[in-house]
Amino acid sequence: MLGEIIAIGDELTSGRIVNTTSGFAAGQLFAAGHEIFAMQTIGDSPELIGEALMRAIRRVDFVIVTGGLGATSDDLTNEAVAVALHRPITLHREILDQIRPHLQGAANDRQRLEKLAWLPEGAEVLNAHSRMAGYLLVYDHKPIFFLPGIPGQMKELFVEHVLPCLAGWSADDRHAVRQRVYRTFGMTENMVNQRLREIEKTPQLKIGYYPVDSEVHVSLTVLGQDPVQSDTLFRQADEAITAALGDVIYGHNLYSMGAVVGELLRHRGLRLAVAESCTGGLVASKITEVAGSSQWFVGGVITYSNDLKERLLGVDSALLAGFGAVSAQVARAMAQGVQARTSAEVSVAITGIAGPSGGTPEKPVGTVHFGLSVNGEVTAAQRLFSGSRKEIQEISAQTALDLVRRALQEI
Repeated sequence: MLGEIIAIGDELTSGRIVNTTSGFAAGQLFAAGHEIFAMQTIGDSPELIGEALMRAIRRVDFVIVTGGLGATSDDLTNEAVAVALHRPITLHREILDQIRPHLQGAANDRQRLEKLAWLPEGAEVLNAHSRMAGYLLVYDHKPIFFLPGIPGQMKELFVEHVLPCLAGWSADDRHAVRQRVYRTFGMTENMVNQRLREIEKTPQLKIGYYPVDSEVHVSLTVLGQDPVQSDTLFRQADEAITAALGDVIYGHNLYSMGAVVGELLRHRGLRLAVAESCTGGLVASKITEVAGSSQWFVGGVITYSNDLKERLLGVDSALLAGFGAVSAQVARAMAQGVQARTSAEVSVAITGIAGPSGGTPEKPVGTVHFGLSVNGEVTAAQRLFSGSRKEIQEISAQTALDLVRRALQEI
């Protein structure tokens, strides 16, 4: 199905709050086989809300609206919808019953909370037992979902109610859509694009390129005449893209580098430890974002100073004096040190110059050394990155995980 996402709120259009809900919805819808025609962000204006909603209804199969459902005076979505769709505001007693225990304050507070129980006629509350605002309204046989602008609440309702509802809404050509996102690391967007140029020419295929931090994500969309044709086209395109990009592809869809490394470690019965300097804990952060990482991640240390490199990791002072903290010799020693102190079978270490100062002609800003130890076999790698301090730290952390990934694939 073809959808549109509308985010409402002056806090979004002013830049005071970053709009994360639209991106989340788009990613979830894409993974479920839907396509997004447009994404809009508009302020708290009833006229704008009504115009955007009517325009969306005329050109798509479903609409997702976030924001403006609260109890304050600037939450105007329900009023705007009532006017635009000619659905008068009506009292929903199941919501009123939910908020009654909270109506003990002053008259103004009671009136403000009671506002949550007045919705456009025909609204179906997504979760009557929750204190979160959110409802479905069907207009011209098309579902319109109204969700709270608070990210946590929006995501919960979206996953538990919106996606299942859309899945059963229609049996049309949505089932002939096949989609996949290829997550790549190690090539620029232009390099990836060059490798896929010929595949792009295939009819009924759509390929998109999206730089995300240090990665490039490639989206594949196949729309055949029927499910059988789509499956055949998808399989052929998938094989062609995989062959063209090779091991630059590290995962698919929402599977992060940390998650991929975790799966490889888990399947091999190995554990990982990290020693970081210039990345300041970013590698460990990427790892612990993965649910269940405690099964394969022992932990790590941030040894920013030479003194801590010596005391916590046992790096020889002679190495630091002779080669400097940013060197292959020290990176190897850091990897060996953290492995010895944690008993992890795999360890990775990073030491580098993230900038913007600190570089020399011999070791310019962006020089980063990596140490990797797998079952006692120690190797080192060097990279020269460019960009801001944050960008160098990001690509360094991702490179460390990628080195682990590639080493584990050889086992």
